Amino acid sequence: MPVDFAAAGLDRRPFISEGLQLREIDLAADIALLHRWFGLEYAGFWGLQHKTEHEVHALYAALVQSGHAMAYTGLMDGEPAFLVECYDPAHDVLGQHYRVMPGDVGMHFFVGPPRQPRHGHTRRVFRVLMRFIFERLRARRVVVEPDLRNDKVHVLNREMGFAYRGTVQLPDKLAALALCTREGFFQAQREESIP
Repeated sequence: MPVDFAAAGLDRRPFISEGLQLREIDLAADIALLHRWFGLEYAGFWGLQHKTEHEVHALYAALVQSGHAMAYTGLMDGEPAFLVECYDPAHDVLGQHYRVMPGDVGMHFFVGPPRQPRHGHTRRVFRVLMRFIFERLRARRVVVEPDLRNDKVHVLNREMGFAYRGTVQLPDKLAALALCTREGFFQAQREESIP
């Protein structure tokens, strides 16, 4: 069964793990900051560098109202620090490139510039996001389609337990298709913790 992001029964309380908190995006409070983040040089793979703040707001308003996707703002020490979009791949162009299964949740994430660089920060954020998707959204698999040229995220994906399934040509990029099961994620975390 696909995740119904508009369902009244979906737990909408903030999700807290490893000292980080996830809450649904607040369009009034978050968009100006997200717009600044997306203009940064390293945000090139996100594809929104040339969008106006109004265009970013419209994009996220449409995403939230779609019923088959949601954006969540991640907080660290009470301040916005990262963003994740979760979506039903059956309602996305990606769903035309692989066999969508019940319980699949597509994911994009962006980590804002930290106030103080912290070793392992992005890995910590990624772990929390994966736990959120598996535990709160009850996903069976997380599906990602990063740009083939984004070497850094491919390393992180493999560390989280993603299995790569080839490449797909999407309208805006040549992407790698990768999937991670609940078991694959938790196994990868156990292996990482073994000295």
